Amino acid sequence: MKIVIPGGTGQVGAILDRALTAAGHDVVILTRRPSREREVGWDGETPGAWGEVVDGSDVVINLAGRSVNCRYTEANLRAMMDSRVCSARVVGDAIEAARRPPGLWLQMSTATVYAHRFDGANDEADGIVGGTEPEVPGYWGFSVEIAKAWEAVQEQARTPKTRKVALRAAMVMSPARGGVFDVLQKMVRLGLGGPVAGGAQYVSWIHEHDFVRAVEFLVAREDLAGPVNLAAPVPLPQRDFMRALRAARGVPVGLPATKWMAELGAFALRSDTELLLKSRRVVPGRLLEAGFDFTYEAWPEAAEELVRRSRAGRGGAGRLGAGCEGVRREGI
Repeated sequence: MKIVIPGGTGQVGAILDRALTAAGHDVVILTRRPSREREVGWDGETPGAWGEVVDGSDVVINLAGRSVNCRYTEANLRAMMDSRVCSARVVGDAIEAARRPPGLWLQMSTATVYAHRFDGANDEADGIVGGTEPEVPGYWGFSVEIAKAWEAVQEQARTPKTRKVALRAAMVMSPARGGVFDVLQKMVRLGLGGPVAGGAQYVSWIHEHDFVRAVEFLVAREDLAGPVNLAAPVPLPQRDFMRALRAARGVPVGLPATKWMAELGAFALRSDTELLLKSRRVVPGRLLEAGFDFTYEAWPEAAEELVRRSRAGRGGAGRLGAGCEGVRREGI
């Protein structure tokens, strides 16, 4: 198959590129700065010659959007929104204009669309969309609005010959340098891998192998459309999540952090505490109902496998973008 990945130069894009290319597919990456074979230039905002690679393709997997790993200032939140909405809109326009449109458009979304909650899990059928939860920072609602707008652009696109799936993805765990797992490992090695603000908030995650397998599953299953949660079936509280990672690393103790300590750490890392404090209890209802079999259902086994590969140096390295200092960070 011919598979086009707009914004495919980030870590998730690199994971998919490696796996799908190894499986024999013809993968083309749309990027602002093409530098390799199979990369085509685009700006993520306007139509162009890049639309020719969409025409006649089999699958488009749009990953374009500014990284969320930055301070949630008004300017950065607006850049997150604009980069996602504009890129999704222009991808939809290219599919609409294609003489031979792709059969499937997978649009990256996020599990952050669901509410901050502890009492029950969020699946696609009964999950509670966030944005109005009491006693959470008001700006957390903007993250939900970004996710809703991202998905709305795809839903409203006039692409009747193209099946559309929104990938409500949890954190993709890979040992590649610079990713979320790499950051968590560093915290553990430094003795900082304890509970944050009590650690009751749930962590949803998915192993990179299952992420790729889920994408392949969705490509093959022509009966699936609309939002699909890409998350392992067993989310767990942050304190248990970090305890399992410490065990995999052989580190017995992790210092706890209060909420204000987390805020100081996030400020130093130019990140935001929503990534640490929001309870994301998300389960893959539609994937399980459709018969998808996870290789890594539980976090302890996944953490052990990721640590082994990290130590062996087989993590792979995605091409990371320019970071949070500009909208040029183009892929997830």
